[in-house]
Amino acid sequence: MGLHESPLLFDFELVSSEDLTYMPMSVRFNLDRFGLRISLAQWQLLPHADRTLLARFPVDEDASIEPNFDHALFEMMRTHANVEPDWFTPDAEPAWRNGSAVPASVVEHSRAAGAPVPSAERWGQLDPFKRYVLSKLTRKSEPSHDFVPAMREFGLME
Repeated sequence: MGLHESPLLFDFELVSSEDLTYMPMSVRFNLDRFGLRISLAQWQLLPHADRTLLARFPVDEDASIEPNFDHALFEMMRTHANVEPDWFTPDAEPAWRNGSAVPASVVEHSRAAGAPVPSAERWGQLDPFKRYVLSKLTRKSEPSHDFVPAMREFGLME
């Protein structure tokens, strides 16, 4: 699978990420997949064309499908920010990969937002990338303003 024709953005991201000032979830997914970390300030140092290219990479879990994200990011960061991304060891079994159990953070955020808690069955029917997004949006204790819109967009609430 090659690059998408345009940046991969969910509807709930359009307000904050359409101009790519902020990192879209697709870029966050690939950073996490490859064990790379860059700051928002570093992201914003990249030219818009480079940010657009990074947001067009596939979000499949199979790293062999498109192994060039990490290489592209390193080159862009060296060229435009004179830094390299930080490395970390990705979680081998993140909670979002388990399609049979809703992560505790998603349950807690659903309850705090007054949203229905997804059933294990419905959670398992979600595309893995959508499970990643919901998990990512619930990684901090304070609620994300994108959580409820994402739940709506993914068909988990009205």
